[in-house]
Amino acid sequence: MDGMAKIQWAERNMRVLARIRERFESEKPLDGLKIGMALHVEAKTAVLVRTLVSGGAEVAITGCNPLTTQDDVAEALRREGIECYARRGLSKEEYYLALNRVIDFEPDIIIDDGADLIYLIHEKRKVIADRILGASEETTTGVNRLKAMERDGVLAFPVIAVNDALTKYLFDNRYGTGQSTWDGIFRATNTLVAGKKVVVVGYGWCGRGIAMRAKGLGGHVIVTEVDEIRALEAVMDGFEVMPMDEASRIGDIFITATGNRDVITRGHFNLMKDGAILANAGHFNVEINVDELEKMAKHTRELRPGLKEYDLGNKRLYLLAEGRLVNLVSGDGHPIEVMDMSFSNQALAAEYIAKRWNELEKRVYRMPEELDREVARLKLETMGVRIDSLTETQKRYISDWREGT
Repeated sequence: MDGMAKIQWAERNMRVLARIRERFESEKPLDGLKIGMALHVEAKTAVLVRTLVSGGAEVAITGCNPLTTQDDVAEALRREGIECYARRGLSKEEYYLALNRVIDFEPDIIIDDGADLIYLIHEKRKVIADRILGASEETTTGVNRLKAMERDGVLAFPVIAVNDALTKYLFDNRYGTGQSTWDGIFRATNTLVAGKKVVVVGYGWCGRGIAMRAKGLGGHVIVTEVDEIRALEAVMDGFEVMPMDEASRIGDIFITATGNRDVITRGHFNLMKDGAILANAGHFNVEINVDELEKMAKHTRELRPGLKEYDLGNKRLYLLAEGRLVNLVSGDGHPIEVMDMSFSNQALAAEYIAKRWNELEKRVYRMPEELDREVARLKLETMGVRIDSLTETQKRYISDWREGT
């Protein structure tokens, strides 16, 4: 495939980011700054990279997952002079070597997905932390890690939680994950969803999207949860809720989206039906305990790209994408129009850090509301959608405690 053609197709459909890029080209808000990135290196990410470069930045990038790089896109970036160290299929050692090469670039700003790059700086490369103005984080998993670092008093620079922007998680996590997860499953299996029992493990925003799409495809959706409020939401949304031990016995397709480890383990594998399909839509490959599944298997074989059969003797289970992110390992990740908003937030977060870094403390910040709303305003504008505005009387009414009945 032609990586540049992929990038150009993504650019055509990322109209909010295009508006930001136009402004960046004239204002150069990132002039003289180095940005180090660890993201899934595919076409939409490349559009973000080109936007940052248009703003005056030098960029070095690598992957945030060993199997989610599209090599043709990575090569297209390198041909443009971008320091890109990503390659699909890196070993764990090669993966961390690539992260270290981004750190060697001596970035002023970090853009991370999963917080592996930020973690590595704090754990192994602390000397460079003092020169970093700030960072932004793309995912729920990464934000959780960073908040734990803040809580333990070890966070060495400010971080903007782009994941917590409304124009990110309400759309990227829900609609993006909902669609792209099923796209990855379909490409790996060519299976039918209608009539099957689909077990969605975790009912956060990603789980909501996956469950919603499964229902639309005709699946019978079962949700497992550990959070009372989310479980109640799933029930009210019309889904069956039960413990994992019960769901394991009846599920046909299992999809994890918890951000936690060991949510499907040996005990669940033992309970599953012959032919059950297992997929992970969480960031790291720890949600399905693949090591235990490997030890249980008498034989394994690859049936299709990203589809591995585990023969346990009395039944066969099928794991997708090696237990890694099924939407990016077996598919192209989130739809372009969704990532338009997520990566617009990333570009604006980098600009915010460049302008305000000396006002920020060493903690995790929500995406500034005015930037979040700017992304929403631009998205509506590029879609040709117009909305109403409050009148002055209405503004006074909702801000005045004296008016009542």
